[in-house]
Amino acid sequence: MSRLAAARKPILAILLAMACTPSNAQLRPESSLGQAIEQARLTSWRSLIEQSGSLDERSKLQAINDFINRSVSYGTDRQIWGVDDYWATPLETLSRGRGDCEDFAIGKYFSLVQMGVPSEKLRLTFVKALALNQAHMVLAYYPSQTEQPLILDNLEPRIKPAAERRDLLPVYAFNNHGIFLAKAPQQKSAQPPQLLSRWSDVSERVLADERRLLANRG
Repeated sequence: MSRLAAARKPILAILLAMACTPSNAQLRPESSLGQAIEQARLTSWRSLIEQSGSLDERSKLQAINDFINRSVSYGTDRQIWGVDDYWATPLETLSRGRGDCEDFAIGKYFSLVQMGVPSEKLRLTFVKALALNQAHMVLAYYPSQTEQPLILDNLEPRIKPAAERRDLLPVYAFNNHGIFLAKAPQQKSAQPPQLLSRWSDVSERVLADERRLLANRG
C-alpha cells in the first residue's frame, strides 16, 4: 500500500464515523464537510458491496444490516423530503444519511441483491410494531422455503429469527417475485407486485441510479 493510500484510509474512517452520528447526518449537503461525509458514506457502501464476494449469505446479511443501521439516522419523509410518503433508493438514503423504516429496509434489500443474495430469499415485510402501536417495515431473509425467516430491522440491531420477534405482527410481504400474505407466507397472492406503485417506482429509480454510477465510473 502506498503512503498516500495509507494516509487516506484513516481520513475516510473518521469521516464515516462522523457521518454515522445523528448530528452530522443533518449537515446541509451543500457544505464542504457535508459533501465529504456523504462521499465517504457512499464510497464505503460501494466498497462493502464490491468486496463481499468471499462472504457467505449470513455474513452478507450481518455486514449490510450493520452498515445501514450505523450509517443512516431515522427521520420521517416529511422531515427529509417534504412529503408524507416517499420510498428512497439506497443511493438517496445514503446520500442524505437519513431515512424512515421503509428506506432502511429498501436499502438493505437492494444492497444484498447487488451482493449476490437471490432476491427470492428477500422480502420487504410490512408489520405492526406492537410496542410502538404503528406500522413498520423490516426485511425478511428466508434461508430456504422450510425455514423461518431472519429479520433485519432498524429498531433491533441484532438479526433474529422471526419467532423471536414477538414485538412484530406481520401483515404482508413482497419482492419482485410477488406479494405474500402473513397467514400463508409461502403462497403468492394473485396480485402482481407492480400493483404496489411505490415499489415499481423505487425499483425503476434504483436501476437509474446504477446506470449513472456505472457511467460515472466509466
